[in-house]
Amino acid sequence: MKPIHIENLKFRIGAKEILHGITADLPTDRFVALLGPNGCGKSTLLKHLYRVHRVQEGRVTMDDTPLADIPLRAAAQEIGVMGQFHAVDFDFSVEEIALMGRAPYKESFEDDTEEDYALVRDALERVGMADAAARSFNELSGGEQQRVMLARVLVQEPQLLILDEPTNHLDIKYQLHILELVKGLNIGVIAALHDLNLAAMYADLIVVMKAGRIERIGTPNEIITAEMLAHIYGVNANVTYDAAGLPLVDYRTEQLQ
Repeated sequence: MKPIHIENLKFRIGAKEILHGITADLPTDRFVALLGPNGCGKSTLLKHLYRVHRVQEGRVTMDDTPLADIPLRAAAQEIGVMGQFHAVDFDFSVEEIALMGRAPYKESFEDDTEEDYALVRDALERVGMADAAARSFNELSGGEQQRVMLARVLVQEPQLLILDEPTNHLDIKYQLHILELVKGLNIGVIAALHDLNLAAMYADLIVVMKAGRIERIGTPNEIITAEMLAHIYGVNANVTYDAAGLPLVDYRTEQLQ
């Protein structure tokens, strides 16, 4: 897949401008982490990539084609999305939710195949939810729902994953498990994350946002510094390095800015 090109993207809600002329080229063959404080525009930017928000001003393109012009089915075969919220109006089972990932490959009312069910069984196994296949999705905890929604995306077999806070509601075991799984797919990932240490562990490239603008793009070692943390998050921290040379953030609370 070609990189996603974003040029002078602006977005407003009423009179309030949320994104202020963002320009960037996001690779679709690496793990890209979006970092920044709450309200900085990470989710708004992602929603332009998976077309929840229409482009009001600027351009979002892939191979010179506006994303909005790519047919929905073709886009869904290439790009898988896991958002922050998973409200389901009807009482679907875990298996039925995961099967929805095959929708981009089917005509209306086309039956699910044994191959579809095999993909679902494999995906639920990989996210640790195989034993819950018959359970109601609405009865699951937030963390369990998050893992099922990832299984649905895996069943979709995309070439690019767009993940908005994929580790929300997960305990540390499954945060590591999910990111390890996603990294091991060897496809493109663009993910909004909050945990800087997890971003350093898994991201190839980090995009830092603040107040609706991109402040900097670089590798974890280039981005995760004490100076960046003070500027972007207003916190004091020590940044050391692990045995692999990756940054580790140790926060200091005695001098919150």
